[in-house]
Amino acid sequence: MSIFSKRAYIYTVSEGDTLYSIARKFGSTVELIERANHLFDPVTDPGLIFPGDVLVVPTLLEVGKTVYIVKSGNTVSGIASRFSTFKDLVAGINNLENPNFIFPNQKLIVPVFIYEIESADTLSSISRRFGISIANLTKANQGRPGYQEDVIWPEFYLIIPLFTSQNVVLWSPLPGTRFSNGQKIEGQARVFEANVLHQLRDNNGVIVSNERSTTANGGAPKYGDFSSKVPFDRSSTSTIGELWVYSRSAKDGSIQDLVKTKIYF
Repeated sequence: MSIFSKRAYIYTVSEGDTLYSIARKFGSTVELIERANHLFDPVTDPGLIFPGDVLVVPTLLEVGKTVYIVKSGNTVSGIASRFSTFKDLVAGINNLENPNFIFPNQKLIVPVFIYEIESADTLSSISRRFGISIANLTKANQGRPGYQEDVIWPEFYLIIPLFTSQNVVLWSPLPGTRFSNGQKIEGQARVFEANVLHQLRDNNGVIVSNERSTTANGGAPKYGDFSSKVPFDRSSTSTIGELWVYSRSAKDGSIQDLVKTKIYF
């Protein structure tokens, strides 16, 4: 499974752009952009791009989360909808003072990751592996010249939305990855008294790691950073499980803001 670990940019081609100018702007190469977006036959003539095309631009050295480059006409709510998340969360993780005001070429972190398609993959197998619907995959990749639901290309870089709640995003581990005893988790949350809870379950409902808490470095209305380690209290009875990250209601103790991430043991 090939998850791209360096920073990638999601960029909409403008009038006058060339692959060379885009590569220079973001610290990439023409060849890498061509491969990541399958800018080859039969999708297009090699290297041919048009205004409005949406490209994944991988970087060579920079490490970090995926960044969306704002284009004219974008709104925070529209960007959030594209990536199957929430306006509040996009605004919060980017520390936007006024979420109703963003401008072209502004850089916004978005809750997605980039997966390099392998030769045996199908869109259905990718959907099952990461626990994301094909409809949401298609929405996240709309406008990309190399994306089609009926044909996918090996080495194409697919944008995959993370499952979030309105108040919680889990950055690590990524969905579909192997999880080990004592592994560290990291994310951001806007929750009551900055108290973030987590537990680990297998596919048979066995609680492999009991509920534990950690504290984000800021409480609501801030989206504070949190991290914690997840020890196993008992062995898994299946090879697949879910990491739950959430808060609890101050009124009745019920689970709120639940984010479930599919993992493998």
